[in-house]
Amino acid sequence: MITPLNDDEVTAPALTDELDLHTFLPRECADVVEEYVTAAQEAGFPVVRIVHGKGTGTLRRIVHGVLDRHPAVARYALADGASGSWGATLVELKPKELKPKDA
Repeated sequence: MITPLNDDEVTAPALTDELDLHTFLPRECADVVEEYVTAAQEAGFPVVRIVHGKGTGTLRRIVHGVLDRHPAVARYALADGASGSWGATLVELKPKELKPKDA
Protein backbone atom coordinates (compact mmCIF):
# COMPACT_ATOMS: atom_id res chain seq x y z
CA MET A 1 0.00 0.00 0.00
CA ILE A 2 1.30 3.45 -0.86
CA THR A 3 1.07 6.00 1.89
CA PRO A 4 0.29 9.55 0.90
CA LEU A 5 2.87 12.22 1.57
CA ASN A 6 2.36 14.52 4.50
CA ASP A 7 2.02 18.18 3.65
CA ASP A 8 5.40 18.75 5.33
CA GLU A 9 7.27 16.22 3.17
CA VAL A 10 9.17 17.47 0.15
CA THR A 11 10.26 15.10 -2.58
CA ALA A 12 13.10 15.98 -4.90
CA PRO A 13 12.64 15.18 -8.57
CA ALA A 14 14.82 12.43 -9.98
CA LEU A 15 18.11 13.63 -11.39
CA THR A 16 18.21 13.33 -15.18
CA ASP A 17 20.63 14.37 -17.90
CA GLU A 18 18.58 17.51 -18.59
CA LEU A 19 17.95 20.67 -16.59
CA ASP A 20 15.21 22.99 -17.83
CA LEU A 21 15.58 26.47 -16.35
CA HIS A 22 12.23 27.80 -17.56
CA THR A 23 10.65 27.32 -14.13
CA PHE A 24 13.35 29.25 -12.25
CA LEU A 25 13.79 32.96 -11.73
CA PRO A 26 16.94 34.36 -13.36
CA ARG A 27 18.39 35.24 -9.93
CA GLU A 28 18.14 31.54 -8.93
CA CYS A 29 19.71 30.07 -12.06
CA ALA A 30 23.41 30.40 -11.22
CA ASP A 31 22.99 28.46 -7.97
CA VAL A 32 20.70 25.89 -9.61
CA VAL A 33 23.15 25.26 -12.46
CA GLU A 34 26.11 25.00 -10.10
CA GLU A 35 24.34 22.47 -7.87
CA TYR A 36 22.97 20.54 -10.85
CA VAL A 37 26.37 20.16 -12.54
CA THR A 38 27.93 18.94 -9.29
CA ALA A 39 25.11 16.42 -8.75
CA ALA A 40 25.24 15.25 -12.37
CA GLN A 41 28.98 14.59 -12.12
CA GLU A 42 28.47 12.74 -8.83
CA ALA A 43 25.79 10.62 -10.52
CA GLY A 44 28.18 9.74 -13.35
CA PHE A 45 26.51 11.56 -16.25
CA PRO A 46 29.10 12.10 -19.01
CA VAL A 47 27.01 14.75 -20.82
CA VAL A 48 24.07 16.88 -19.71
CA ARG A 49 21.79 19.32 -21.48
CA ILE A 50 20.83 22.62 -19.89
CA VAL A 51 17.79 24.32 -21.43
CA HIS A 52 17.97 28.09 -20.96
CA GLY A 53 15.75 29.17 -23.82
CA LYS A 54 16.49 31.54 -26.68
CA GLY A 55 14.96 34.79 -25.38
CA THR A 56 17.29 37.73 -24.81
CA GLY A 57 20.30 35.59 -23.93
CA THR A 58 20.38 36.52 -20.24
CA LEU A 59 19.96 32.96 -18.95
CA ARG A 60 22.43 31.64 -21.53
CA ARG A 61 25.06 34.13 -20.28
CA ILE A 62 24.36 33.16 -16.66
CA VAL A 63 24.66 29.44 -17.50
CA HIS A 64 27.85 29.88 -19.50
CA GLY A 65 29.36 32.02 -16.73
CA VAL A 66 28.80 29.21 -14.22
CA LEU A 67 30.12 26.58 -16.64
CA ASP A 68 33.26 28.64 -17.34
CA ARG A 69 34.36 28.35 -13.72
CA HIS A 70 32.84 25.02 -12.61
CA PRO A 71 35.56 22.41 -11.93
CA ALA A 72 33.39 19.51 -13.15
CA VAL A 73 33.03 20.91 -16.68
CA ALA A 74 35.34 19.57 -19.37
CA ARG A 75 33.74 21.63 -22.19
CA TYR A 76 30.40 22.95 -23.37
CA ALA A 77 28.74 24.22 -26.54
CA LEU A 78 25.37 25.33 -27.77
CA ALA A 79 23.24 22.37 -28.80
CA ASP A 80 22.74 21.41 -32.42
CA GLY A 81 19.41 21.89 -34.20
CA ALA A 82 18.07 18.52 -33.05
CA SER A 83 18.90 19.22 -29.39
CA GLY A 84 17.54 22.74 -29.03
CA SER A 85 20.04 24.83 -31.01
CA TRP A 86 20.96 28.06 -29.23
CA GLY A 87 18.18 27.55 -26.65
CA ALA A 88 20.17 24.80 -24.92
CA THR A 89 23.75 24.05 -23.97
CA LEU A 90 25.37 20.61 -24.00
CA VAL A 91 27.91 20.12 -21.24
CA GLU A 92 30.58 17.43 -21.16
CA LEU A 93 31.49 16.59 -17.58
CA LYS A 94 34.81 15.37 -16.28
CA PRO A 95 34.68 11.89 -14.76
CA LYS A 96 34.24 11.89 -11.02
CA GLU A 97 37.61 11.46 -9.35
CA LEU A 98 37.83 8.35 -7.26
CA LYS A 99 39.18 9.00 -3.81
CA PRO A 100 41.69 6.44 -2.54
CA LYS A 101 40.49 4.38 0.38
CA ASP A 102 42.02 5.13 3.72
CA ALA A 103 45.03 2.95 4.41
